[in-house]
Amino acid sequence: MKKREFIKSSLLAGAGILSYTSSGAFPKRHKSEKRANKHWVWENPNKKETEAELQEKYERFYDAGIRGMFFESDSEMHFRIAKKAGLETHRWMWTMNRGEKSLLEAHPEWYAISRTGESCATNPPYVNYYRWLCPSKPEVQDYLREQVENVLQKDYVDGIHLDYVRYCDVILPVDLWQNYDIVQQEELPEYDFCYCETCRSNYKEMHGVDPLELEYPDQSLSWRNYRYDRITDIVNQASAIAHKHKKQITAAVFPTPEVARRIVRQDWTNWNLDGICPMIYHGFYREQVQWIGEAVKEGVHFLCGRFPLYAGLFLPNFKSTKELDNGIDYALKNGAAGVSLFGNVDDEVLAVLKKHK
Repeated sequence: MKKREFIKSSLLAGAGILSYTSSGAFPKRHKSEKRANKHWVWENPNKKETEAELQEKYERFYDAGIRGMFFESDSEMHFRIAKKAGLETHRWMWTMNRGEKSLLEAHPEWYAISRTGESCATNPPYVNYYRWLCPSKPEVQDYLREQVENVLQKDYVDGIHLDYVRYCDVILPVDLWQNYDIVQQEELPEYDFCYCETCRSNYKEMHGVDPLELEYPDQSLSWRNYRYDRITDIVNQASAIAHKHKKQITAAVFPTPEVARRIVRQDWTNWNLDGICPMIYHGFYREQVQWIGEAVKEGVHFLCGRFPLYAGLFLPNFKSTKELDNGIDYALKNGAAGVSLFGNVDDEVLAVLKKHK
């Protein structure tokens, strides 16, 4: 299942006019230095689009201030036409959530184990395609490095964009609880990962105790840190490969540093990246549009200028073009270097975006 399908199935239908359907780090700028905003679009290439249609679309994107594409699947035609229009082309890669049948059959031992002892290979949490790899296993690290290398060897790919680079959600965003008839006011063991033999033995060697023997594993700071570090290791290994190829690396992450650490074990302010796209999907958290600015402000503060932040906006969350305009404004005024859009980027959306070039 594609990310687009999961998000669509996880939300209640809402009213609104918006339909769903380099090398090294970027240069730092002084606060007084004026810069153009850099906007991005997440897209799954539609193989039915013609070259003429793509050329016209990507030229409109560029004219509206979009400067980069995150493509969910490979399509040389889409990449090359986007590049011709002046857009950067980055390959969007699912990282830890890998449900390919061939991988499941060949290496079920690579998959994460819950605190209840269930494997994602045979008992995926929440939805059937939630098949999470264990980041502690050397074999998994080797596999992911190979995947990154294969992507970045292609001359029409400008960079790699990591998604699902985390553990399974130990707690879902509050607006999704009703979809699964679940209340997650605490960390429930069936959603808490990973307790495989590799993780347990590694942690025990470091701290002298098996995490399954902790009285309150959900409250153990060292156990949390162990898992933060495992995901950070995965990202930084991918980063080394990207920079070897003199290409950029970015990631889609949960909306704020605090939320990301708490519910998916992402410590993204300490990753070696060229840019970050927090998914500040305010509707998922039952927040108002102005929360976008608050989330951006928190992320920018903790990044301390290490790399730019592009606010990820979920277009179906906005009830009008005015709301979208406000959301982009909140993001930019609080330090975002641009926005990254998920949803149907139509003419109305482009007209709004053009005001924020």
